Amino acid sequence: MAILVLLVATGCTGSGPPEGKATSGAPTPGARSGGDPNRPTPTPNPVVVENSRPGTTAWKRSRTGPSQLIEGYADKIAVRPGDSFRLFVSTTAPGFSATAFRVGWYGGTGGREVWTSPRIRGIRQVKPVVERPLNTVVARWKPSATVSTKGWPEGNYLIKLRSEAGYENYVPITVRSTSTSGKVVLVNGVTTWQAYNLWGGYDLYEGPTGYSDRSRAVSFDRPYDDAGMSRFLSGERPAIVLAERLGVPLAYITDIELATDPGLLAGARALITLGHDEYWTSSMRTNTIEAREAGTNLAFLGANAIFRHARLASTALGPNRLVICYKSFEEDPIRKTNPSEATQDWRFPPDPRPESVLTGLMYDCFPANAAFVVTNPTNWLFAGTGVRKGTKFPNLVGVESDRLDLRKPTPRPIEILSDSPVLCGTDRRTWANSAYYTVGSGAGVFNTGTLRWVQALGHSKRFNPRTWRFVEQVTANLLRGFAQGPAGRRHPARDNADDYTHGR
Repeated sequence: MAILVLLVATGCTGSGPPEGKATSGAPTPGARSGGDPNRPTPTPNPVVVENSRPGTTAWKRSRTGPSQLIEGYADKIAVRPGDSFRLFVSTTAPGFSATAFRVGWYGGTGGREVWTSPRIRGIRQVKPVVERPLNTVVARWKPSATVSTKGWPEGNYLIKLRSEAGYENYVPITVRSTSTSGKVVLVNGVTTWQAYNLWGGYDLYEGPTGYSDRSRAVSFDRPYDDAGMSRFLSGERPAIVLAERLGVPLAYITDIELATDPGLLAGARALITLGHDEYWTSSMRTNTIEAREAGTNLAFLGANAIFRHARLASTALGPNRLVICYKSFEEDPIRKTNPSEATQDWRFPPDPRPESVLTGLMYDCFPANAAFVVTNPTNWLFAGTGVRKGTKFPNLVGVESDRLDLRKPTPRPIEILSDSPVLCGTDRRTWANSAYYTVGSGAGVFNTGTLRWVQALGHSKRFNPRTWRFVEQVTANLLRGFAQGPAGRRHPARDNADDYTHGR
C-alpha cells in the first residue's frame, strides 16, 4: 500500500488570553514591563500565547462503537517539533480522516485543532500476532499515512480517527519539548498506559485465562483500548488542562524520554507525574533523583507511583517500544547476570529500593474508597482552600492509596498533610496519607496518595463541586509554587511524621 504524505495546516491566532488565567509572572503577550520605554519587551510565555487561540470541543469522540470499526497507532510515542510520524490504521469503512487536536485550556474547550487530513483510503488490517513466549501482542500493519508536525506547538495531542461510517477513535502522541530549563515538566506515563492496555487480549495483568498467561512484555506497536486510553483521558488530561490554564511555563515529555535522556531535566523547575505512574525503569529513577538533588521539585499526582520495575527494549518499529515486566524475580532471565535489573516490584529483595525513597510514601491499598481527611491545614499547599483540621472530602481517596511507613526509607523532614481511615477491600483496616517533604537542594516533593486526584480535576461525578474546587486550588498552589524554583527554600517541610505512625 502506498504511503500518503500529509501536509500540515497551521493554526490561526486568536484574540486575547484565556479566561481565568493566572500567569505566575508570565507577561501578557505584547505587553511591556513598564518604566523605561527602551527596555526590551519580555518574551511572551508560549503557553499563554497558545491558549489565547480559538479552541474547540470537537476533540471529543461522539460515536465510538466497537473498536475494530476504526483503530490505529503511531510509530512514534513522542516526536520533536517538526518531525514526522506514521499512522497505522485499520477500519471497516472504505475511507477515513485524521484530525490532530492539541490538548489545553483554550477558554474551557479543552483542545485546538491544528491539522486535518484529506480522505485516506481505509483497509481492514490483519489480525494481531501474539509473540511467544512473552505473550506480546503486535499489530503488524501497513502504514496508512505519514504526518508532519511542522508548525505544531509542543504539547499533548489526540489524533482523532473518523471513519466514513462516522465511528471515531484516538491515537495519542506527544510533541516533546527540546528544553526543560526554567519550566514545569509534565510527564506522560506511557509505560503505565501500555501496561493496562488489553488490546489484543493481553496486558501485564491478564491474558485469556487470567494472570498466569499475562504478557511479560507489552508493545507500543498496537492501538490502545479504552483501559489504556483512560490512563490519559481521565488520569492525565485534566491536570494538563489546568496547568495550561494557569499559564505557568511548561515542558512536555513522556517517561520514555525520562528514561533515555539523562540530561533532559537540567534546569527544570519541577517534574510532575500526572496520574497513574506505576512502571519505572532504573534510569527513570536515577534521572529523577539527580534532578531532585539539583533542586528540581517533584510531584506525584497519583498513588502507586514507582511500584513496578520495568525495562525497555526495541521492536521492529524502533527503540524503546517494548515494556518488559515479568513481575517475578524467578521468571526474569536477567536475574542470572544482573539481578538488580530483574523486573519485580521495586521494594522486593535482593536489591530493595522502595518507592518511598522518592515519593515519601508507600503504596498500600487496592481497592480503597475513603474520604480525604485534612490534618495539617496550615501547610502552604492548602492556602485559599478554607480547610480546617478534620475537613473531609468524600471519595477522594481511592481506588489505590499510599500511606506513610517509617519502617521503610523515608525522606525527612516530611510533613503529613492528610490522614484518612481506609477499609482496604472488605476486611483490612489501614490508612492513607498525602505528604510534602523537602531535601537539602531546596527541592520540594508532594504526593497526593490517591489515584483519584486528577479525576477530581476533571470534575468526575464521583465527587461534589466542593471537592473539585479544593483539588483545583491545591494543584494551582502546587504548580505556581513549584514554577518559582526550589520550593523548600520558601516552604521548608515541618516534620510531623512521628504523629502519624498509627502505633507502628
